Amino acid sequence: MSDEISLSLIQSIVDSQKDLIVIFCDGKEILLNKAFKKFVGTPSLEQYKKDFGPFVNNFVPHPSYFNADFIEQGELWFDAILRKPKLEQIVSMMNATYDPHAFAVEVDATTPGYVIVNFNDITQSLIKRIMIENEASTDKKSGAYTKDYFLQVAKSYQEAAVFNEKIIGTILIDVREANESSTSDFVELLKNSTRQDDMIVRWDEKKYLIVFLTDGELNGLPMLKKLEKILEKRGDDSSSYELSLHIQKKGESIDSVVKKSIGF
Repeated sequence: MSDEISLSLIQSIVDSQKDLIVIFCDGKEILLNKAFKKFVGTPSLEQYKKDFGPFVNNFVPHPSYFNADFIEQGELWFDAILRKPKLEQIVSMMNATYDPHAFAVEVDATTPGYVIVNFNDITQSLIKRIMIENEASTDKKSGAYTKDYFLQVAKSYQEAAVFNEKIIGTILIDVREANESSTSDFVELLKNSTRQDDMIVRWDEKKYLIVFLTDGELNGLPMLKKLEKILEKRGDDSSSYELSLHIQKKGESIDSVVKKSIGF
């Protein structure tokens, strides 16, 4: 089999992958898969080489990520990144619209002279990990997830829904005459009344959003009725609750669902 045919076969294989893949020979790029070309906005390997120069130019020079500053003189970048601990083998690259993404890097150098590099987009999971490490995921007064944290991981939640062949449901709880001193008890009640995978988000001082996965609208109604009964028993002369259910429509994004839920 000729080298040209072999490269064409490899191209068709890597083009079927979602991750960004680049193959190097003697330190130079010889193949980009479709996902990589789409990410950087280039039609071909030849055009990429004209527009981008050395491959390390892709890496954002941020101290939290691997970049050209970590490469010693005369060293190839993929050799340099392998010197770092596995959890630190991460780069940041800009897409065609200049949005930064974080990628976990896997380097395969088992074939002499060739290196296959896989870039797995971990932007959402990395944000989630950083926010948890910084204790930024939960509202300190209530114990619910913060609005900012939810907005950061919403895309991952949408992907989880697709993977599990589910749709997204939300229940907005509007608290009237809320007592700030009892917010933690209120959220604890919600946690005990919902499933472990459901997200309870404190949207503002008096609004809470429960986000969950469901098979359809009818399956969301029992949760709504259950919460209404529980909160009706909890209510008194100084507090009352208004609940509303929203279920994702076919082709609708999680952003759209949330906007309808909150009433934007």
